[in-house]
Amino acid sequence: MADPAEPDDTLLLAALDRVRARGAIGERSLQTAVAHADRFVALVPGDATTLIDLGSGGGLPGLVIAWRRPDVAVTLVERRASRADLLRRAVSALALGGRTTVLAEDLASVTAGRARFDVVTARSFGPPAVTARAAASVVRSPGGVVLISEPPHPAPDRWHSGELIGRGLRDDGVHAGIRRLVSVRDATTIPQA
Repeated sequence: MADPAEPDDTLLLAALDRVRARGAIGERSLQTAVAHADRFVALVPGDATTLIDLGSGGGLPGLVIAWRRPDVAVTLVERRASRADLLRRAVSALALGGRTTVLAEDLASVTAGRARFDVVTARSFGPPAVTARAAASVVRSPGGVVLISEPPHPAPDRWHSGELIGRGLRDDGVHAGIRRLVSVRDATTIPQA
């Protein structure tokens, strides 16, 4: 008999396995990959209603967040059309389509509409300065949250406070391997170059 406290991830694991079979997920253990994504889930504020996952790739952590948090509208951004197609198939298989959107676009196209999200996530999006710039362009200000996966042993100076402050972000530290940044002022007044 299954533990009632444990979520039934049968459909989620099957969808992720199909994505992995097409080469979009490299992790050997999907259970470990989902456990890592659950660290993001734990840091999504309870009152968040919108989330954007930058560079969604194979759907980690975006699909897991959408699966675990039915109260959050999730936007997955993946510029590679083939990967975006895999994400759409996974969204359909998991019946998440009513509240999960997949955009096969570059982030610049997304930010052109100046959409603002309560939470921004990124797992392997790019170097800190690039990720901070991208996140600041779409996070709600003030009070939005940016969650970024950190490498196992990050350099102590990996995130430059001056760069973050210039983007309207405050470093809230690393929580279970996830860097948490908080938006502290309206990013529309912050130079984005």
